[in-house]
Amino acid sequence: MLINPDIIATAIHDAPAWALVGLTAPRDTMREDAAHELATHLYDRLYTTIDVAEGQLTLPL
Repeated sequence: MLINPDIIATAIHDAPAWALVGLTAPRDTMREDAAHELATHLYDRLYTTIDVAEGQLTLPL
């Protein structure tokens, strides 16, 4: 899969809302938790392969 700005933007848009809002929280621990959640979401979205049933065609991203 080719990673480009559109793929990253879509992944950020699909991230949990609390993590996006949490990046601006006044507490350090909340910002750290939110950053970790966002990073985990982006990593999973960009690098985790999706299991596809045999014979199922994959859609291009």
